[in-house]
Amino acid sequence: MSVVAKPPPASSLLRRLGPGLITGAADDDPSGIATYSQVGAELGYGLAWTMLFSLPFMIAIQEISARIGCVSGRGISANLRDHYPLWLGRSIVCLLLVANVINLGADIGAMGAALQLLVGGSPHLYTVGFGIACVLAEIFISYERYAAILKWLTVSLFSYVAVVLSVHLPWARALRATFIPHISFDSASAMALVAVLGTTLSPYLFFWQSSLEVQERLQGLGLSSKLTASEAPASFKRIRTDTVAGMGVSNLIAIFIIYATSATLHASGITLIQSSSQAAEALRPIAGRFAFVIFAAGIIGTGLLAVPVLAGSGAYALADCFSWQEGLDQRLFRAKAFYAAIAVATMAGVGLTFTSLDPVRALYWSAVVNGVLATPVMMVIMLISSNTDVMGRFTPKLGLRILGWLATLIMFAASVGFFLLARTT
Repeated sequence: MSVVAKPPPASSLLRRLGPGLITGAADDDPSGIATYSQVGAELGYGLAWTMLFSLPFMIAIQEISARIGCVSGRGISANLRDHYPLWLGRSIVCLLLVANVINLGADIGAMGAALQLLVGGSPHLYTVGFGIACVLAEIFISYERYAAILKWLTVSLFSYVAVVLSVHLPWARALRATFIPHISFDSASAMALVAVLGTTLSPYLFFWQSSLEVQERLQGLGLSSKLTASEAPASFKRIRTDTVAGMGVSNLIAIFIIYATSATLHASGITLIQSSSQAAEALRPIAGRFAFVIFAAGIIGTGLLAVPVLAGSGAYALADCFSWQEGLDQRLFRAKAFYAAIAVATMAGVGLTFTSLDPVRALYWSAVVNGVLATPVMMVIMLISSNTDVMGRFTPKLGLRILGWLATLIMFAASVGFFLLARTT
């Protein structure tokens, strides 16, 4: 009598996924949600195709970033420090920190505004509270437990799938816009395109996944710091599976967010999202009067996932640049500068929320900033991945290198196009 093997439970499958899943989920942070919502509200289904178009390039650049960490046993910034001019590494890290602080401010500010929708009160007070809570969690919760928490927070993204399944959606029109690209040559569409690419190909994601691969090898997997020939096939297979899963979920959710806001806000003539409450209208068909609650919970959940990734990626890059002791598995007294970088970046982001910038518009513009800054960072990653002093015989194969360079060129072209079109209007 043959025994049919039972499929592994969801918790077991979740444990098999690591840096790629967390990175992909963090890509749909409050900045991403606001960007996709604004794009759907303003342009309808017009840019849904960018999610499928960008997916292979996202997978390629994230896989290359992960391989750098896995093969060399060091993050992107450490490899820059050791193999390239000092000014280059520090310039790239400075660009990363600027983008991250802006993004942190936008994300934490959105979390504070979301909690205000739930319970009233002062959004600034909640913003400070979220900032402090995130810093304390990164310092005092063990890495293994914290990574597990981050994985389970990805569930909060799927509320947008339920929205689409509950509204009247013109599926033929939506799918046609998804699979057949349509490009409009005007400044609004150009800015939206850069924002979408900027929030999907964000610099902090590259540094985070690379550094987490190093930590997974040393801590979670218990392997040597550098990849050996016997480990390579299994490691590269795991990285690809993990990255495809993470980026696939990220872009699938992004498509559903665009669908949801197109079918609700855009269809109702609301083309500009100026507050979190307007974006929450996307959930009203499924939640009724509780739409704001569901949207606010989603913003808070994704923010709790993304803020540690943003602050952590900057801290890893800075620690690598200056040879500091680093790692979320380290105790505070052993990695004081690393944790100080996390705290300073997070609270600097909190400080930005006390300006006159509207939180949701700040989210949208942070995506634009990421899109502009991503090009030089991606160029550096591609150079490192082809450097045999770093990668040895494990440099990416031709197909993966082509996708990585195409991703870099596309990001550069989108950024240039945005500025050229913006100047003519």
